[in-house]
Amino acid sequence: MIPEVTELQELRESNDIHGNPAALQERIAEDGYLFFRQLQDPDMLWELRRQMLSTMQDGGWIKQGTDPVDGIAEPGVQCTEGDLEYTDVYHEVYRNQLFHESAHRDIMINTVSDITGRDMTPQPQKVARLWFPKYTAHTTPIHQDFVHFQGTYDNLTCWAPVGDCPIELGGLAVLRGSHKVGHVMDHHFSLGAGSLMINAQDYEPLGLQWHTTNYQIGDTLIFPALTIHMALPNVTEDKLRVSLDNRYQAIDDPIAEHMTEPHLASFSPFNWKETYADWTSTKFQYYWKDIGMEIIPKDNSFSDRGFHEACELARSGNDEAVHHLRRFAKRAAGTEQGDEAQRVLSELT
Repeated sequence: MIPEVTELQELRESNDIHGNPAALQERIAEDGYLFFRQLQDPDMLWELRRQMLSTMQDGGWIKQGTDPVDGIAEPGVQCTEGDLEYTDVYHEVYRNQLFHESAHRDIMINTVSDITGRDMTPQPQKVARLWFPKYTAHTTPIHQDFVHFQGTYDNLTCWAPVGDCPIELGGLAVLRGSHKVGHVMDHHFSLGAGSLMINAQDYEPLGLQWHTTNYQIGDTLIFPALTIHMALPNVTEDKLRVSLDNRYQAIDDPIAEHMTEPHLASFSPFNWKETYADWTSTKFQYYWKDIGMEIIPKDNSFSDRGFHEACELARSGNDEAVHHLRRFAKRAAGTEQGDEAQRVLSELT
């Protein structure tokens, strides 16, 4: 359930304690997030926006004849993570050198290191979120990041809009203090991005409040892997929302194996050689291999549970679950779960 705008509280700004490790650590331990205005260089992000949206315009997502920086979506085009037509354009965007390098900026490394008191590095799998207007059924649901990215509870998510992001464009909202639950809550099937959500009856008893803001370019929201959060729906008429959604971890912590691969490579084959094909520098290519991080297997139990719930819901006639299985069967044809999805769909005909 998405809260009404009137129920949303303003994010607490932490610019006043930036550069003060003790104060940052105390505040994130209390609030479960840190929010900074203009932490990242707006000029760099405007240039990144121009590059990313130009690629999307070439891919047919941005209206022809418009300035790509305006982010005006091509009428009639809507897709999201899990759709093959999404991944085709997304991986073209993913090749962008500045997109990857932005995660390595000193301001980001120093900030997350101050927050944790440890030597930090961005995880190899950088993530961009590209959300079409009025495609609200697929909005990222209420969840904790650990179920998707794993590793350790100490990993930090750093979310930043690539462009101004007022509430109606669909920025992030966090449930203040929710990290104090201290464990991964039960997640269930959702049609939204990531396909997993926490049900209202599980988080509402916590009695906590949702916090968000009208984000401006350069603003950055940072939170640990157990903080409950969600995306707000993009209810604009024609604007596509673009954001960075990267993870940082201590260099001596383990990393889940899938986080050493390009984002959405499991949906459509794509590798680092393809990612780096047009880069003019090798500085941040394969950098994690030099660090020598311990790589641990991905825990598939979270996604498996969501998939099997979707199958049962589809059998009971749930339209969202049926839609999910159709998309799943298309992209995962020939796999065990892809075949199972197809069997369930066949039962319904």
